[in-house]
Parts: sequence; C-alpha cells; structure tokens
Amino acid sequence: MIIYEFKVKGKEKQYRAIDDAIRTSQFIQNKCLRQWMDVKGLSKYDLNKYCAVLADLFPFANELNSMARQSAAERAWSAIARFYDNCKKKVLGKKGFPKFKKHCRSVEYKTTGWKLSTARKAISFSDKKGIGTLKLKGTYDLNYYDIKQIKRVRLVRRADGYYAQFAISVDQKVETQPTGQVVGIDLGLKYFIADNKGNVEPSPQFYRKSEKALSRANRKKSKKFSTAKKKAKTQQSANYHKARNRYARKHLRVSRQRKEYCKRLAYSVIQSNDLVAYEDLNVKGMVKNRHLANTNLI
Repeated sequence: MIIYEFKVKGKEKQYRAIDDAIRTSQFIQNKCLRQWMDVKGLSKYDLNKYCAVLADLFPFANELNSMARQSAAERAWSAIARFYDNCKKKVLGKKGFPKFKKHCRSVEYKTTGWKLSTARKAISFSDKKGIGTLKLKGTYDLNYYDIKQIKRVRLVRRADGYYAQFAISVDQKVETQPTGQVVGIDLGLKYFIADNKGNVEPSPQFYRKSEKALSRANRKKSKKFSTAKKKAKTQQSANYHKARNRYARKHLRVSRQRKEYCKRLAYSVIQSNDLVAYEDLNVKGMVKNRHLANTNLI
C-alpha cells in the first residue's frame, strides 16, 4: 500500500464543505464510541450498522457518503481494538482507553462517493455535502494505476491548505544488490544516531533553528487574542486567526523537515546494509525522564 498526496484547489465554498464533512465524520466517530461505551459486547460490524441509524436520526449525517460514515466508525473501532490489544498484552501504565475526538482534521472515503477525471488531474465528490470538483496539484501520476487499486481517498486539512491522499494497493519490489554489510544503530543523546562502526549522524536541530521565529509568531498571535471575547464566547478577530495560521504554518514546516530528514536517513541506511539491528526503545517515555531526555532536540 502506497500513499500519494496532492494539494487540492477549489473555491472558498468548497473548502467550507470539506470542513463540514470533517465535522460530520468526527461526530459519527464520537457517536460510535459513545455507543460502544453504553452497550456492552458491540463488534466492528455493529458500529458499521449503527451508522445507518445515525443517518436516519441526523439529516447532516445523511448528507455524508455511506462509506465515509463507515470509515468514521472504523476509526472508532481502531482505537477500541488497540485498547483491547494493550489490555491482552498487559502493557505497563495506561492502556490507551479510547477518547472522544475534539479536533479532527480529515474525512475518509472508500471506493464510492468520488470520481477521478479522465486525465486524473481533478476529483469530484458526489455526496450531498457540496464539495464538488477539486483540482489536484502534485507531481505524482495516477494514470499508472487502475481505479480499482485506489482503496481510500482522504481529504486532509492543514495549516497551509487542503490535501487529498490516495491509498493505492500495489506490491512494490525494489531490486538491490547485496552489500554484505551488517550494521547496528543506536539512538544518541548528543547526536541523532550512531552505529557500531563509530559513525555518528549529528542532530539537525530543526526546532532549535526555528525557535526564535516560532516565539515571535506566537507573541504576535497572543497580542491579537482578546480575553473579553473569550469570556463573552464570541469569535476572535480575523487578524487573530491570520496570526494563528501563520504560527501553525511555521510549526508545519518544522514537522515536514523532521519527517523528510528521517525518511532520507532511513533510506540511506537500508540501501547501504543488508541487515540493520536496532534496539526497541520507549523514546516517548525517555523524553519524560529528565535524566534521559535529549537536550538537543531534532
């Protein structure tokens, strides 16, 4: 399974329709979770059937594609199944009890509710949310794959716009020449990783390099925040939302830098060695320990 991501272009009305579809998906996911809490012994298929009940009760839920509703129910079941697995494995600490979603940022369609254009440069959504046709901006070419290979289409909202992700079922085979090399890698404190041969990869410190700009953007955002409006439960000013979006885009840039760096480094290690050995560390737990936490953040 590979994921292709495109940025989508549309009108402001279409973006609001995407937001409405995301809110509806979040609503169905939370309702399914509540149903699981109230009724004991529910299965994954029971939650899928419950989506039809929600569609009859709430007109705005009926506007969303039926398979998109089922996908939201599957998201709820994914969290439930993970909780069950942690309990069976007797994982130490919290078992990850499912929580209600507050800030969902995507809606997922399966094999219906959408259609690609002939040139596969645009996608149309046929449910009653009114999303319509969106242009796809990206370098990937979907013409290499059959429509039946596209198993999921996900609309994602980020700080810098809206994106469409295509989950394509394909078996990738990469032919490489054996190198005869074996390497063991370890996570460092003052470096990113180190191997058994003495090679050290320094930490790029993307966050540290952007910290000053992030702090400046955060201060500008805070200055535009009105406490009086919050107490009165009224909407903040347009300038505040613009400042908040600029601040979020800076964080998004750091996140992308980290992800791209990790992918390139991992690809380099895999291509250079036939066997890679590493220790399964609880990095999240180590960060919480002040004696083990890394002072040089990536």
